Amino acid sequence: MKIAISGLNNTDNPAPGIPLAKSLKDEYELIGFSYDPNEPGDYMGLTSKNYLMPYPSLGFEELKNRLLHIKEQSGLDAIIPNLDAELPLYIKYQDEIEAMGIKLCLPSEENFELRNKNRLDTLSKRLQITYPKTFEIGSVEELKSVSEELDFPLMIKGNYYKAYMSQNLESAIENFYKISNEWGFPILVQEVVEGEEVNLVGVADGKGELKGAVGIKKLTTTDIGKIWTGITIHNEKLLNIAKEFAKQTGWKGPFELECMVNMNSIYLIEINPRFPAWVYFATAIGINLPKMVIEIMEGKEIEPQFDYPQNKMYVRYVDELVTDFSNFITLLSTKEL
Repeated sequence: MKIAISGLNNTDNPAPGIPLAKSLKDEYELIGFSYDPNEPGDYMGLTSKNYLMPYPSLGFEELKNRLLHIKEQSGLDAIIPNLDAELPLYIKYQDEIEAMGIKLCLPSEENFELRNKNRLDTLSKRLQITYPKTFEIGSVEELKSVSEELDFPLMIKGNYYKAYMSQNLESAIENFYKISNEWGFPILVQEVVEGEEVNLVGVADGKGELKGAVGIKKLTTTDIGKIWTGITIHNEKLLNIAKEFAKQTGWKGPFELECMVNMNSIYLIEINPRFPAWVYFATAIGINLPKMVIEIMEGKEIEPQFDYPQNKMYVRYVDELVTDFSNFITLLSTKEL
């Protein structure tokens, strides 16, 4: 089975593609999808071939033509898309893509929209989990009004991407424009919740059952909030929330719950509709979630896996590789490597 993986970036804002490739490379032939020839995963030897893909903004026809070419040339059987920007296109047209003989394991459009930040309050109530007080705004005047109801610091968030902490009104206005100029509206203003940041990565089968999950506590993060070190945890309440999420929504595929724990309270901060960049940690401690996704694609029966060792430590580090510049030129000019 030949499986394509996107998200091969591995800079200070790493994508999930390389961890997925590390999780699958021993059992499957992998094809790399990238949007930029500078992505490190194109040169790490984890994939048998790499292709530059059209930007999602170009629409489905461009994607369809590219996929047909790749399938004809390389025998593509399945895709695991890993980037927020491309997921809406793959989700909207997943029936058409599967009709091409390419398997996917993705949620429905309805479920994808359900975890938008401006709808998490409603979902949180269904899951019986606390969601921080959040306001949806569309102007600086509304921002000023909301800031009188909430104490600083505040989180200024885009509905799909970006989030910045603001210590005062001046920085809140600056961040409002920074996000709205790049990603548009609405903008969300959210209270800051104190506590320990815990995350859970899981895979659900689309039939209401959670098939596997691993929880971690972040110890240190980068300046933009990406995990640098962390440890495995077992939090039954968090696991039950994940199970209830899979059951109530019928979610299919990978997801990540980002939460804050304060005493016995768990606050839902965000639900990512894909694997996080730390997913290889789960594989390394015995729960290969990317492999589960492929088994769901294949219609195999999967025994749920939630048992893993506690206090295993995750450490992200910087590495280097050397390759010929001709590889870069080939990928840039031919869109294949």
